[in-house]
Amino acid sequence: MRLPHLALAVLAIPAMATAIVAGGRAVQSESGGPWEQIQVSAEPQPAAPATSAIPKPVPAKQAAHSRAIDPEIVVPPQLGSNELERIEPRAPLSDLALAGPPKPPKTKMPDDWKGTKLFQPVASAAGVIEAKGYSIAVSGIDIVKQEETCTDGGESWNCGIRARTAFRAFLRSRAVVCAVPPEGGRDLIAAECRIGNQDIGQWLVENGWARAAKGGPYVEAGEKARAAKKGVFGPAPSVSGLPPLPAAASRSAPVAPSSILEEQDGILMPPADQPAPAE
Repeated sequence: MRLPHLALAVLAIPAMATAIVAGGRAVQSESGGPWEQIQVSAEPQPAAPATSAIPKPVPAKQAAHSRAIDPEIVVPPQLGSNELERIEPRAPLSDLALAGPPKPPKTKMPDDWKGTKLFQPVASAAGVIEAKGYSIAVSGIDIVKQEETCTDGGESWNCGIRARTAFRAFLRSRAVVCAVPPEGGRDLIAAECRIGNQDIGQWLVENGWARAAKGGPYVEAGEKARAAKKGVFGPAPSVSGLPPLPAAASRSAPVAPSSILEEQDGILMPPADQPAPAE
């Protein structure tokens, strides 16, 4: 029984080989042959753009949110003007929140600094000194302005001008030393000033040419000057000791010059001793 089976197997091998070869030829005839495949694949393919590899952004879908709103809670209630009440704002939590003007920078003075010396001072009023680009008001006093008038016994007099004149006579263009920074400024500065060892503010108040400021160092001196009626607290200055003003020269009527002609019978004729004019 084994020999017939072996003979059938040997005969089947050539038949299978023949069938495989026939099938391969049929496939080549349908696809056009290997040369046509090579011709098709050799054609240039269009180049793809450089950005083709970047994926296009996909728009994000916004999620829809929805919630229920109660209009009676969200909408404020309608109030009339008579139902509103205005209240004061609360106090700040600290002083740091309060806005204030900027503080001027502090000028550091040297250890041996005793003031700035000002030469040839000019007094624009009793207690106001101008020199070297400074305008200084002597501190501790109430300045008597130039246009100020004082009253004594119902009579007014220009005590402001009188006080300025007395202050100028006191200065006499002497150098003063004031407690001001070395760099001058055009703004009015209140400072202590002295001539040598004499306090200028003390002199003005003691002689009544300035009033002592309240709470200042010259209050006691000001009370003494007021009690003694010095300066602006006293009467108008007397001018009785001054020499009288020169009287105006009287002007007499001009005398008409006498005529050199003599009137005869209503006709002006030259005198007999005078020669007649030549014709």
